[in-house]
Amino acid sequence: MSTKHEHGPCQDLLAQLSDYIDGELDAALCVELEAHLAQCQNCRVMVDTVRKTITLYSVQSSPVLPEDVEARLLRALDLE
Repeated sequence: MSTKHEHGPCQDLLAQLSDYIDGELDAALCVELEAHLAQCQNCRVMVDTVRKTITLYSVQSSPVLPEDVEARLLRALDLE
C-alpha cells in the first residue's frame, strides 16, 4: 500500500478495509492490498470474517415473513 504508516502493512489494510470490502478502493491500492493478503494469513482471516459478518447481518436484518404472519403483525401494529 502506498500510504505506509509506521505500524506496518496490516494497519494499512485495516485503514482501507471498509473501502476494499465495499469495492470503493482505488484499483492500484486494491492490487497492493491483495498482494498483502496473499502473504498475510491474519489479514485474510480478518477480511473473511468481516465479509461473513456483513453477509450474516444483511441476511438477518431483512427477514422474510410468511404472508399470514406479516398480515397479523400489521394488524397488531395497526399499520394495515
